[in-house]
Amino acid sequence: MKFEIESKKQNVLHKRWEVLFNVEHIGAPTPKRDELRQKVAEAMNTKKEFVIIDNTATETGTGLSSGYAKVYDSLDILKKSEKHYMLVRHGLAEKKVKTKTAKKSKKN
Repeated sequence: MKFEIESKKQNVLHKRWEVLFNVEHIGAPTPKRDELRQKVAEAMNTKKEFVIIDNTATETGTGLSSGYAKVYDSLDILKKSEKHYMLVRHGLAEKKVKTKTAKKSKKN
């Protein structure tokens, strides 16, 4: 797997780096989110926990993928900035469980 950062831009307001990357994985499946987080972290000299993979797209039949990642300065800033479902996807939070009593209280 060949990993390359296409561009990176610092977002001072949100205290993060916004990274566009390309991955070449010819003859192999699209890399997992965890693998991509590790590659971005290595390229940006940071910890994997500070990286959120926002999206990836694979060109059909080519083995080439591109993606967008956000690299935060700290875990606290990351947890305050990102939506809950993104934290769950990256293993940084637990999924909220809806209960029957919560549904009943919404109806009333």
